[in-house]
Parts: sequence; C-alpha cells; structure tokens
Amino acid sequence: MLAPSAPVPSLEQLKAAGGARLLEADSQPEAPTTPLEVVGPAASYGVKATTPAAVAPARTGLATSFMSPAAVSYPEPARAVTLEECKRNLAGASQVFVKSRFAVCTGLKVTTVWEKQNGAVGTSSYTVYVRGTVPREADRTIYFDYNVTDFTAVGSTGVSGLRTGLKGDVAQDWPAAATPVVGKTLPVTRTWLEMQSNGHYTHTVRYAPGQGTGAGAADLIAAVYQPAVTSTLPAGWVGESPKTGKPFMFAPRWDAASYLRNSTGAGNPANKGGAAFSMIASLEYSSKAGAPEKAVAEHIQQAFTNPTATKPLNALKNVPGDTIQVHRLFLDTKRHDRNRAVAVRECKRYWGANYTDGGKECDEFPFASTYQGSAVEEYDPHVEKNNFSVQPVPGAENGAAGTLLRGFYNNNRIIDGLEDGFIVKIT
Repeated sequence: MLAPSAPVPSLEQLKAAGGARLLEADSQPEAPTTPLEVVGPAASYGVKATTPAAVAPARTGLATSFMSPAAVSYPEPARAVTLEECKRNLAGASQVFVKSRFAVCTGLKVTTVWEKQNGAVGTSSYTVYVRGTVPREADRTIYFDYNVTDFTAVGSTGVSGLRTGLKGDVAQDWPAAATPVVGKTLPVTRTWLEMQSNGHYTHTVRYAPGQGTGAGAADLIAAVYQPAVTSTLPAGWVGESPKTGKPFMFAPRWDAASYLRNSTGAGNPANKGGAAFSMIASLEYSSKAGAPEKAVAEHIQQAFTNPTATKPLNALKNVPGDTIQVHRLFLDTKRHDRNRAVAVRECKRYWGANYTDGGKECDEFPFASTYQGSAVEEYDPHVEKNNFSVQPVPGAENGAAGTLLRGFYNNNRIIDGLEDGFIVKIT
C-alpha cells in the first residue's frame, strides 16, 4: 500500500531485493494518517503528517481583488473536485489535496507482488482515490466518492482472482453520543475485472442537528471518517493476504451556529446549519495595484516579514497569522471592542490624535475579530506583550478588507473559538 505517486518496482528490482520485502522495507510502521492541516478535536487522531497538503488558491479565477471597494466580495469556495484534479495534485509528495474546506481528496496505490515459491513473477497495481465534498451549502450531507483506477499488470499475475474491498467508517466523533446516518453503498468487495468496469462508489455521511456542543448555539460535531482498502489474493499465491491499507483520513464537521448561514434551515429545522472539513482555512488578501484592500495587505505583509519595524515597538515581536493560525472571535463582543480600543490607543500614541486626517483609519493585525487581537495580553498572561501591529491606512481600503474578512468567515463557516483556525496569505 503506497502513496498515489509512488513508483511500482520492476520485476528485476523485486527479484534482486527479495520480492515483496522491497516494498515492506519502504513501508512505515507509523505511517501518517492525519493531514497536517486538520484543526479541532480530530487533529489529535492518529499520526499527523509532516508533509503539507497540496492547496488550491482560494481566490483563483475570480478578479475580486480588482473590484471597486463598493462591489468587493469574497468568492464562494469550491464545492467540487474532479478525479483529474485529485490525480494531478497528488502526483507529487502530497497525499492530500485541499481545494477548499468543502472539497478534499486523498488516495492510495495498491501494489501486489505476485510470488510463487521460487520468488516474484509479476506485479500489479491500481490506485484508489477518495474525494470528500459538501456540494450544497444548505445540506448537511457529506459525499465521499471512491474511484478505483489506473490498473496495471506486468509479468505473470493472478489479477483475475484478486478481490478488492472498499470501506468507509466513522472511526471517532465528538461528542461520542452523536449518531451519524451513513449510506449503505459501502462496504463493497469486487474482483479486479469488476472494479475495472465499474470502479466508482459514492458513500454519504450526515449528522442531524441538535447533537452537538459549543457556545453560541454552535451545535458542533466533529468526526474522523476513515477510508480503507483491502486486497485479497486468490489461492495458490504466496504473500500476506488479506492486506488492508488506509488512505489519509478526513475530518468532517457539522454545525448549526446561529451566526453562520442556514442557521434556521429556511423552514426545515432538520437541515439547519451546514457541513465542512476541519482544515485550516486561508484568507487571501492582495497587495497588487488596484486591489481594494491593498494597503491592509501591505500592512499585514510587513507584520509577517519585518515585525520589529511595526508599531507598537517590540524587539521580540512574532505576529501570528502567517504560519501560526489565528482563531475567530465573535461571541465575546466586549473582548472584540477591547481589541479595537487597544489598537486605536496605539495608533494615537505613535501617529497622534490626528492620525485619521485624510480619511485614514487604524488598521490592526491580528484582526480585532480574533482571539489573538491587540488586547490578547490582558486575557492571556503567557503571551508576548505588544505582539501585534497597527498602522493608519486609507479608510476605503480598510473597509474593503473588512468586507472581505466577513465574507471569508461566512463562506468558510469559520467557528468562534480555538477548535477552528485560519491563516492569512498575501498575494
């Protein structure tokens, strides 16, 4: 069981290295199961990867950066990923592709070394790709599409008798008392030829609202969805059988937060809220000429690349939000207001009470709408003091950046609190 992009050893290599033992030598006893980008309870499940997922730019194909401030809006995230996209993005070192929080895929190459008592005589392989999607915003159903593809056979094999099993389980959920509704399509077992002729299966998972936890009526349910592939040799062949491999797990999440879309179900309370995957989201701001949020993007870029040059002064400043995730603050309005008040105080301290001349506003990063905002040291005595940045920027650009931020929160179902997170990318 190998990564989708792993090469299949030749018969000559296998014979020289002792057959299937060559593949066994390359296997990892504690192979990663959990994508590096998973957040929330599922981040503690299994073995976390060290290789980042392949990630699609959030604003690809939409010229929102060059709209007028009045028309600016954050684009809707992708809710579909094709098999071709999945293959293309898993062709390198990454074993997970994150197109958005609503479209994720992974894969596993199943390689069989066909051996008799006198050694290896053939090889075969196929790849199983699994795509997880939330196609509709106002629907709590998550779809998992399994594709068995890219069949190859070399030398003398018994592929006609090889049997492949596909299975998808909810391995764990939080809270544990929550009960999923799982589709009946899987598990399934088919021969090599049957999989070649029809290797596409769609599995569904859904949790009804009212089973979750969390402040502000979040009704949050987190889970681990674990695909599995089992390969069983026909009689007469030497080797471990059956053998099961597990592609990277998915971390689906359901909520019915009162401050996010579809909070009432539009007349259907049984379908209120929505679903997503618990992956770190990326807010993209543009610093290019003509971008309505340009000044804010430049300010954040400086906070990331030269933090000690920003205000307030702090020789140890390391502003989060670049590689260290920040967390949305929505429910505690007093803390939000305090973040804003501290930022304005620092703008006045360094630029004077007239810093607003010419229509400027005090821009702060991390945002006032995050737990890492300007007043964080008043709430957490362990954080570095003055570990934020403020700067006067044109009001129109500050307003455009705020509009984009609110759209990003809503479109990506960003939950208040430490069980969700996002980073900021400047393009």
